[in-house]
Amino acid sequence: QVQLVESGGGLVQAGDSLRLSCTASGRTFSSGASGWFRQVPGREREFVAGISRGGSIVYESVKGRFTISRDNARNTIFLQTSSLKPEDSAVYYCAASSLSVVSTLATNYGFWGQGTQVTVSS
Repeated sequence: QVQLVESGGGLVQAGDSLRLSCTASGRTFSSGASGWFRQVPGREREFVAGISRGGSIVYESVKGRFTISRDNARNTIFLQTSSLKPEDSAVYYCAASSLSVVSTLATNYGFWGQGTQVTVSS
């Protein structure tokens, strides 16, 4: 059984940083692409960043402020966030795909974590 478990969310002030982690069991992250999405109530899940099987990285609008990385030895992916803004507030989800390349479509990811809340106050 595949499980993805996120951690690292919290309540911070604008301009602060957080590091989100996602550890997988039952599946190796490096066997396919993985990524981070976020969602606010009433809106669709939004792609944030992804890393391909080979290590290529794709960002959406957060490039320059967020960094995605993968630690194969720990079977963990990270999302280092910085210069957080109130509009970054959301539930952040990690996801794993059977595809080798990064997709920005949530439907291409078959495995999801439970989500971790990030709230940025102004």
